[in-house]
Amino acid sequence: MNPSTAMARVIVDELVSGGVTEVVLSPGSRSAALAIALADAEDRGDLRLHVRVDERSAGFVALGLAKVSRQPVAVVVTSGSAVANLAPAVVEASYAGVPLIALTADRPPELRDTGANQTIDQVRIFGGAVRWSHDLAVAEELPGQVRYWRSVVSRAIAVSAEQGDPGPVHLNVAFREPLVPSDDDGWVEPLGLAPFGTDPGERLPVAADARLGMAAAQPLDEVLALLAGPGSAIEVEQIVPARGVVVVGDVADLEASDAAVALAEACGWPLISEPSGNARTGDTALAHGPLLLADPSFYDAHRPEIVVCVGTPGLSRSVMRLVREAPLVLVADERAAVRRPDPTRSATVFVSVVPEPPGEYEAYDDSWLDSWLAADARAAAAVSKRLDDATGLTGPDVARTLWDALDSSALLLAAASWPVRHLEAFARVRDSESAPVVIGNRGTSGIDGLVSTAWGAALAHQSTRTIVNVDEDGAAEIVSVTGGTTYALLGDLAFLHDHNGLLVGDDEPRPDLVIVVVDNDGGGIFGQLEQSTSRHFERVFGTPLGLDLAAVAKAAAVDGVVVVDDVTGLVDALDDAAVSGSVRVIVAKVGDRAAEAALLRDIQTDVGAALVDLDDLDEV
Repeated sequence: MNPSTAMARVIVDELVSGGVTEVVLSPGSRSAALAIALADAEDRGDLRLHVRVDERSAGFVALGLAKVSRQPVAVVVTSGSAVANLAPAVVEASYAGVPLIALTADRPPELRDTGANQTIDQVRIFGGAVRWSHDLAVAEELPGQVRYWRSVVSRAIAVSAEQGDPGPVHLNVAFREPLVPSDDDGWVEPLGLAPFGTDPGERLPVAADARLGMAAAQPLDEVLALLAGPGSAIEVEQIVPARGVVVVGDVADLEASDAAVALAEACGWPLISEPSGNARTGDTALAHGPLLLADPSFYDAHRPEIVVCVGTPGLSRSVMRLVREAPLVLVADERAAVRRPDPTRSATVFVSVVPEPPGEYEAYDDSWLDSWLAADARAAAAVSKRLDDATGLTGPDVARTLWDALDSSALLLAAASWPVRHLEAFARVRDSESAPVVIGNRGTSGIDGLVSTAWGAALAHQSTRTIVNVDEDGAAEIVSVTGGTTYALLGDLAFLHDHNGLLVGDDEPRPDLVIVVVDNDGGGIFGQLEQSTSRHFERVFGTPLGLDLAAVAKAAAVDGVVVVDDVTGLVDALDDAAVSGSVRVIVAKVGDRAAEAALLRDIQTDVGAALVDLDDLDEV
């Protein structure tokens, strides 16, 4: 057996032994040994292999798979620019805390720095974006090689799934020719030899569970009591302030979302959740928090004494201002011990787990929550009237309609830019038992790779998984769960940026995926930003392309393509898509970007008018 084949087989076997069940491959010559070993492993039923012709798409498919499964997923590419094309997905995985293993094939040292074809410097190419990187030595037929390979791969799996700070790792693997299997299967030592002298058949320990919980939750009063003392912003006599707000940003762990809802309800505090916070539920949740806080009068009358920030927020300027200006900010995030997620640099204390409700909370203030809920109800009425009176289909219409159509079996990926913000500002509060789960690439909030991310997420979501439910008596029940349809809410530019994610071979599995594209012919969000007044706006910000998005989807062999231009048509298209299976694209034609920017300004004005006679809190 040639050394490249031996190393590739051991690498793949150790991935499988470490619990990796999904691998994405983009073909190439230098990675041939890995490709063949992976295909053989799939034939044995050891893993599921996904093949993509575009390395960037491959990276985001792997990201989607790992984001939903919360297990390390490997992506394999050949040498050269193929490696560089993984960078966007690696960076997103780094900031979003997604366990990703980048396996990049490379030339041996003697072919580096020579101008040889398809050769770049791949060592530590991802810099600080990866949690760990290693340049594997070229395989040689010497005793001890197998232990070395298994040790490195095992460590890569463990680091990628590290509790408290999961993320991407990079293994750069140099292969000498020959790159394909030879007729001779002999090797100097057993390929199944366990690493570092352990008994044959044993493996190095790996992080089998990629869940991020780090410590047991403590009651909120006990956490805050640590801050009480000379010069503290809080009084010992009232450890937990009466007027608080819970803000939920991007959260990977749904248990954290549930804990945030429980804390808000126990304390009588309003809860503002971003879509991927998955906490827009419960008796204190607000549908239109960003719109309320954008009103100056409401904001001044509703300054909290404490903000509990769960996950990492960042969508709304008005919400971020609330966090930045609060006198006491508690950040609860699974990566708090390492990453310190604090975009406003206002955190007072970091904890890894959402605190439990205080034991005996006596500071409850009915008027505080009542005022927020009353304002939210008025805002909801103002929003609905304005949208109902609007002519034609709008971006907020698409977000609300899609949100209302989905049930708890659905998974929704919301693109950065307008789609996720429309969900944040306009999606209604849902019952926790019926609301879909929302995800997004919020680590870096890019619009690249979203079709591929959705594809990978859909494959993971619809897979049958075995879970263990434990009742109050401690009895365990093993159940099988199969996810439903995955939906992606994308802007037109995000869709076009990664439409090659739709290009897959005939043998590749097609997920149950519905892509809803909001087509306003360009970058709609810029119409709400300061640069909208520039005379160069359309060319350098709006970037209209004038493309037929339905034709683009059909060119990628998507059969189920529908174009809609009103709410009724969208509802009908969603109903049809829900039962058709496979990959479908719904192109939602909305009004021009200038008209939508004006609509959003009108909505904010209407909300402000609805709040004019709301009782000032200071007078309650």
